[in-house]
Amino acid sequence: MLYLSVKMTRAQALEILHEYTKSESLRRHALQVETCVAAYAGRFGEPEELWRVTALLHDFDYEMHPEAPDHPMKGEAILAGKGVAPDIRRAILSHANYSGVSRDSLLEKSLFACDELSGFISACALVKPSRKVAEVDVKSVRKKMKDKAFARSVNRDDIINERPVWASIWTSTLRSVSRRCRKMRRQSGCR
Repeated sequence: MLYLSVKMTRAQALEILHEYTKSESLRRHALQVETCVAAYAGRFGEPEELWRVTALLHDFDYEMHPEAPDHPMKGEAILAGKGVAPDIRRAILSHANYSGVSRDSLLEKSLFACDELSGFISACALVKPSRKVAEVDVKSVRKKMKDKAFARSVNRDDIINERPVWASIWTSTLRSVSRRCRKMRRQSGCR
Protein backbone atom coordinates (compact mmCIF):
# COMPACT_ATOMS: atom_id res chain seq x y z
CA MET A 1 0.00 0.00 0.00
CA LEU A 2 1.16 3.52 -0.68
CA TYR A 3 1.37 5.54 2.49
CA LEU A 4 1.18 9.26 2.81
CA SER A 5 4.26 10.83 4.34
CA VAL A 6 4.23 10.58 8.11
CA LYS A 7 3.72 14.11 9.33
CA MET A 8 3.19 13.05 12.91
CA THR A 9 5.94 11.59 15.05
CA ARG A 10 5.59 9.08 17.86
CA ALA A 11 6.32 11.87 20.35
CA GLN A 12 3.48 13.98 18.93
CA ALA A 13 1.12 10.99 19.07
CA LEU A 14 2.07 10.44 22.72
CA GLU A 15 1.27 14.10 23.44
CA ILE A 16 -2.21 13.64 21.99
CA LEU A 17 -2.66 10.36 23.86
CA HIS A 18 -1.68 11.99 27.16
CA GLU A 19 -3.83 15.06 26.47
CA TYR A 20 -7.00 13.03 25.96
CA THR A 21 -6.31 9.84 27.93
CA LYS A 22 -5.80 10.14 31.68
CA SER A 23 -6.33 6.50 32.62
CA GLU A 24 -3.07 4.61 33.17
CA SER A 25 -4.70 1.38 31.99
CA LEU A 26 -5.79 2.94 28.67
CA ARG A 27 -2.33 4.43 28.20
CA ARG A 28 -0.77 1.02 28.88
CA HIS A 29 -3.18 -0.53 26.39
CA ALA A 30 -2.09 1.98 23.72
CA LEU A 31 1.56 1.16 24.40
CA GLN A 32 0.89 -2.57 24.23
CA VAL A 33 -0.95 -2.24 20.93
CA GLU A 34 1.88 -0.03 19.66
CA THR A 35 4.46 -2.67 20.58
CA CYS A 36 2.53 -5.41 18.85
CA VAL A 37 1.79 -3.35 15.74
CA ALA A 38 5.43 -2.24 15.49
CA ALA A 39 6.52 -5.87 15.56
CA TYR A 40 4.19 -6.61 12.66
CA ALA A 41 5.43 -3.57 10.75
CA GLY A 42 8.94 -4.94 11.05
CA ARG A 43 7.86 -8.40 9.90
CA PHE A 44 5.99 -6.99 6.90
CA GLY A 45 8.65 -4.39 6.00
CA GLU A 46 6.19 -1.54 6.57
CA PRO A 47 6.87 1.98 7.93
CA GLU A 48 7.20 1.41 11.67
CA GLU A 49 6.77 5.04 12.76
CA LEU A 50 3.47 5.37 10.91
CA TRP A 51 2.22 2.11 12.43
CA ARG A 52 3.32 3.20 15.93
CA VAL A 53 1.51 6.53 15.61
CA THR A 54 -1.65 4.76 14.45
CA ALA A 55 -1.58 2.32 17.35
CA LEU A 56 -0.95 5.02 19.95
CA LEU A 57 -3.93 7.02 18.69
CA HIS A 58 -6.40 4.21 18.03
CA ASP A 59 -8.26 4.64 21.37
CA PHE A 60 -7.14 8.16 22.34
CA ASP A 61 -10.79 9.32 22.47
CA TYR A 62 -12.20 6.37 24.41
CA GLU A 63 -12.56 8.24 27.72
CA MET A 64 -14.54 10.99 26.00
CA HIS A 65 -16.56 8.66 23.76
CA PRO A 66 -16.74 5.19 25.34
CA GLU A 67 -19.86 4.14 23.45
CA ALA A 68 -20.39 3.03 19.89
CA PRO A 69 -20.70 4.68 17.46
CA ASP A 70 -19.09 7.77 18.98
CA HIS A 71 -15.73 5.99 19.38
CA PRO A 72 -13.79 6.28 17.13
CA MET A 73 -15.93 8.41 14.79
CA LYS A 74 -15.86 11.58 16.89
CA GLY A 75 -12.18 11.04 17.63
CA GLU A 76 -11.42 10.89 13.92
CA ALA A 77 -12.68 14.46 13.55
CA ILE A 78 -10.38 15.61 16.37
CA LEU A 79 -7.42 13.91 14.69
CA ALA A 80 -8.31 15.49 11.35
CA GLY A 81 -8.25 18.87 13.07
CA LYS A 82 -4.78 18.11 14.39
CA GLY A 83 -3.53 17.30 10.89
CA VAL A 84 -3.25 13.53 11.31
CA ALA A 85 -2.86 11.84 7.92
CA PRO A 86 -5.97 10.30 6.32
CA ASP A 87 -4.49 6.79 6.18
CA ILE A 88 -3.89 6.82 9.95
CA ARG A 89 -7.42 8.05 10.58
CA ARG A 90 -8.86 5.43 8.23
CA ALA A 91 -6.99 2.62 10.02
CA ILE A 92 -8.30 3.89 13.35
CA LEU A 93 -11.86 3.93 12.01
CA SER A 94 -11.45 0.43 10.61
CA HIS A 95 -10.63 -1.07 14.01
CA ALA A 96 -14.28 -0.63 15.02
CA ASN A 97 -16.48 -3.28 13.40
CA TYR A 98 -19.47 -0.92 13.42
CA SER A 99 -17.68 1.92 11.60
CA GLY A 100 -18.45 0.61 8.13
CA VAL A 101 -14.78 1.11 7.18
CA SER A 102 -13.32 -2.10 5.79
CA ARG A 103 -9.91 -3.38 6.80
CA ASP A 104 -8.00 -3.49 3.53
CA SER A 105 -4.37 -2.62 4.30
CA LEU A 106 -1.91 -4.61 6.41
CA LEU A 107 -1.91 -1.72 8.87
CA GLU A 108 -5.69 -1.86 9.27
CA LYS A 109 -5.73 -5.64 9.69
CA SER A 110 -2.80 -5.62 12.08
CA LEU A 111 -4.25 -2.85 14.24
CA PHE A 112 -7.50 -4.79 14.54
CA ALA A 113 -5.77 -8.05 15.51
CA CYS A 114 -3.28 -6.39 17.87
CA ASP A 115 -6.03 -4.55 19.70
CA GLU A 116 -7.54 -7.91 20.65
CA LEU A 117 -4.15 -9.54 21.27
CA SER A 118 -3.16 -6.75 23.63
CA GLY A 119 -6.31 -7.23 25.66
CA PHE A 120 -5.70 -10.95 25.88
CA ILE A 121 -2.08 -10.52 26.97
CA SER A 122 -3.21 -8.05 29.64
CA ALA A 123 -5.74 -10.58 30.92
CA CYS A 124 -2.98 -13.20 31.06
CA ALA A 125 -0.82 -10.80 33.08
CA LEU A 126 -3.58 -10.22 35.63
CA VAL A 127 -3.49 -13.87 36.73
CA LYS A 128 0.28 -13.79 37.30
CA PRO A 129 1.52 -13.13 40.86
CA SER A 130 3.20 -9.87 39.80
CA ARG A 131 0.29 -8.87 37.51
CA LYS A 132 2.90 -7.60 35.01
CA VAL A 133 3.02 -8.17 31.26
CA ALA A 134 6.74 -8.84 31.60
CA GLU A 135 5.88 -12.11 33.38
CA VAL A 136 3.68 -13.43 30.57
CA ASP A 137 5.25 -16.12 28.43
CA VAL A 138 4.18 -17.68 25.16
CA LYS A 139 3.39 -21.06 26.72
CA SER A 140 0.90 -19.58 29.20
CA VAL A 141 -0.77 -17.47 26.50
CA ARG A 142 -1.18 -20.50 24.24
CA LYS A 143 -2.70 -22.44 27.12
CA LYS A 144 -5.11 -19.61 27.95
CA MET A 145 -6.07 -19.27 24.27
CA LYS A 146 -7.49 -22.79 24.42
CA ASP A 147 -9.50 -22.03 27.56
CA LYS A 148 -12.67 -20.45 26.16
CA ALA A 149 -13.82 -19.45 29.66
CA PHE A 150 -10.71 -17.33 30.19
CA ALA A 151 -11.03 -13.71 28.97
CA ARG A 152 -14.29 -14.69 27.33
CA SER A 153 -14.86 -11.24 25.82
CA VAL A 154 -11.68 -11.45 23.72
CA ASN A 155 -12.48 -12.76 20.26
CA ARG A 156 -9.78 -15.33 19.52
CA ASP A 157 -10.76 -15.43 15.85
CA ASP A 158 -9.85 -11.75 15.57
CA ILE A 159 -6.37 -12.59 16.85
CA ILE A 160 -5.56 -15.75 14.94
CA ASN A 161 -7.99 -16.64 12.18
CA GLU A 162 -8.51 -13.32 10.40
CA ARG A 163 -5.48 -13.96 8.18
CA PRO A 164 -3.35 -17.12 8.06
CA VAL A 165 -0.10 -15.13 7.97
CA TRP A 166 -0.88 -13.75 11.43
CA ALA A 167 -1.29 -17.23 12.86
CA SER A 168 2.22 -18.10 11.75
CA ILE A 169 3.89 -15.07 13.32
CA TRP A 170 1.80 -14.07 16.32
CA THR A 171 3.78 -16.34 18.65
CA SER A 172 7.10 -14.78 17.72
CA THR A 173 5.54 -11.35 18.06
CA LEU A 174 4.26 -12.23 21.52
CA ARG A 175 7.80 -13.12 22.65
CA SER A 176 8.94 -9.54 22.22
CA VAL A 177 5.86 -7.82 23.64
CA SER A 178 6.70 -7.95 27.34
CA ARG A 179 10.28 -6.75 26.87
CA ARG A 180 9.27 -3.96 24.52
CA CYS A 181 6.28 -2.93 26.66
CA ARG A 182 8.52 -2.39 29.66
CA LYS A 183 10.85 -0.19 27.64
CA MET A 184 8.02 1.81 26.05
CA ARG A 185 6.31 2.36 29.40
CA ARG A 186 9.54 3.75 30.89
CA GLN A 187 10.07 6.06 27.91
CA SER A 188 6.52 7.41 27.92
CA GLY A 189 6.14 7.97 31.64
CA CYS A 190 3.57 5.23 32.33
CA ARG A 191 4.03 3.16 35.47
